[in-house]
Amino acid sequence: MCNKKGGVCSLRQFSKLDGKVIPVAESSVVATCPCRFYDSGAALSWVGHSLLNEKAPIILTELPFLKATSEANASDPSTVGKIDMVLVHPETSLLRWCALEIQAVYFSGASMSKDFNVMKKWHAEGIPFPQGFRHPDFRSSGPKRLMPQLQIKVPTISRWGKKMAVVIDQPFWDSLGSITEVDHVSNCDIAWFVMKYQHDGTRFRMEPAGLHLTTLDRAVEGLTGGKPTSLSEFEKTLRVKLADAPLRSDLASSSHD
Repeated sequence: MCNKKGGVCSLRQFSKLDGKVIPVAESSVVATCPCRFYDSGAALSWVGHSLLNEKAPIILTELPFLKATSEANASDPSTVGKIDMVLVHPETSLLRWCALEIQAVYFSGASMSKDFNVMKKWHAEGIPFPQGFRHPDFRSSGPKRLMPQLQIKVPTISRWGKKMAVVIDQPFWDSLGSITEVDHVSNCDIAWFVMKYQHDGTRFRMEPAGLHLTTLDRAVEGLTGGKPTSLSEFEKTLRVKLADAPLRSDLASSSHD
């Protein structure tokens, strides 16, 4: 169930044909809220079975991870850092656990408020056409949000001899650059659990799509999704920009106006 007022669990691309609103055939559903990944408990059960040999692990949230090192933060450890979710094997005499990060994608564009207002009054057949343009923002979700979390948490978790599981959907995985994988879970820092959407005639349900095992370094390369340009190519672009840039004298005179 959604726990956010005005929350949107997923997006899909639509078009209009002869006045009818239809989904674009080649488009996929994209999760825009972490709650979407709790569908049927399939993702958490898959992670538990793969990393802990337990399909029904104990789920713990918000465990303190980073201790304050400055006096400013010492009185409020919550400002330092936590592991969002930890899965634990039910046999706790010997602790077996893994950290878990669930990452949906942010979306850019129009808010959903106009769509909600139209839906409240909608009595026609089918569904109303989206009231604004919006799209998944994979760049903000991957390099800007997920990558820093992994860079902070994974080195310590790996030194402890534990694994970091990351749950994402197929469109998110497809948006990443090429990532070199390792051949066994014992050699990985991060286990990527990729979920896909299967339509059962009534709704889209999440189910496992593929497990990918990587090191942190290779994951960062994939999340960055690009390679540096050459110096000559960069300076060629720089010279083009310089040709269109205002002269220093123009900037100086305008600053005195």
